Amino acid sequence: MVQKISSKIVGFKVKSQETEVQAEPVQPEVIVEHMHENMPRPDILLGTTYKLKTPEHISEHSLFITINDVVLNEGTVHEVRCPFEVFINSKSLEHYQWIVALTRIMSAVFRKGGDCTFLVEELRSVFDPKGGYWNKGKYVPSLIAEIGNIIEQHLTKIGMMGVPEVDVHQKAFLDAKKAELAGKVVEEKIAENAESESNSSFPPSATLCYKCHTKAMIIKDGCQTCLNCGDSKCG
Repeated sequence: MVQKISSKIVGFKVKSQETEVQAEPVQPEVIVEHMHENMPRPDILLGTTYKLKTPEHISEHSLFITINDVVLNEGTVHEVRCPFEVFINSKSLEHYQWIVALTRIMSAVFRKGGDCTFLVEELRSVFDPKGGYWNKGKYVPSLIAEIGNIIEQHLTKIGMMGVPEVDVHQKAFLDAKKAELAGKVVEEKIAENAESESNSSFPPSATLCYKCHTKAMIIKDGCQTCLNCGDSKCG
């Protein structure tokens, strides 16, 4: 094809047939590894052990819950830490059978892959027919429910569950209650101080005596004297 050049030629370059067109480098396909039930158990896993102390009428001995995690896609932007297995140990053999069954089922769910956070609510929904108990100021409906709390704590730690946030309206209600309580405490303190001062038989200008800790120190005859205990700086 002939093309007319109307402008001045300032340079040129001869293109031969041997010139190769450099293609853009092909990025290798990134293979993201996910948890699945056929994954072989690694020789080394990251483990975290939680101590669960219950009231004596529930169990005389503490439970030690160990959760081992596997790290997938280590060193890449897709790195993730997932629970792989769980063990529960205790000196007490009272709950041995159901503890072994529970740990095997949870471990199987972990290795299955996918979302395993539903285990928390399932365990929390178990209620002891004999009644729950209080532990560290919190009501727990059953021992299994408290194991669910430990699972939630661990899944939150490794990033599989978010920290539960308080609803905006609930937070405003709690803040209002805290402010109301703080105001009542201040009012009671002021009323208490006013009452103590009104009941005092010592002059309002009296200062604190460091011996009897009473506001009864006055200057008498040019010397500080306590009207309550008689202590005097002049001897």
